[in-house]
Amino acid sequence: MHSLRSRSPLLPAAALAAAVLVSGCGGQSTTSPTTSASPAAAVSTTVSTAAPSPALTITDPWIKTGGKGMTAAFGTLVNNTDAELTVVSGASPLSPMVELHEVVDSGGKMVMRPKKGGFVVPARGSHQLAPGGDHIMLMGVTGKVEPGAEVPFTLTLADGSTVEFTAIGKDFAGGKENYQPGEGKH
Repeated sequence: MHSLRSRSPLLPAAALAAAVLVSGCGGQSTTSPTTSASPAAAVSTTVSTAAPSPALTITDPWIKTGGKGMTAAFGTLVNNTDAELTVVSGASPLSPMVELHEVVDSGGKMVMRPKKGGFVVPARGSHQLAPGGDHIMLMGVTGKVEPGAEVPFTLTLADGSTVEFTAIGKDFAGGKENYQPGEGKH
């Protein structure tokens, strides 16, 4: 028993020393966040500014609602680079056949046909895809496109890169163009 009593005065001294060390560490941690907050903010700023913008984007993409057969997608292609970009093809799981089309006057009649050379988007410019003009044509559509439907697309550029976007289904009565099988020439 005597040996326990002789060590017992050491236990309170050790506990007091540990308390001083812990409170000393606690005091340092209150000043530490101030110094560590600046590096964390610098890191997040660096990360957010380092993200490059895509070379080509599409604004307001939409697709004409309808049943099986044919439909078309529209929007505005925007070139974010200092060089001309050319869209050479398109794809969508909604259709086994997607073509880049234009509407032209042929003997006084407006007809759709594949756009030779694709859609050229000037450097830092845009190219409009609109009913009655250039558009992304879907033939052999496998399902109905309802208002609000989200239809994925992939565009391929001349350099082999791709751009993905989602077009939203919208009702459109149209003008003189007709995106139905057997109507118009392709």
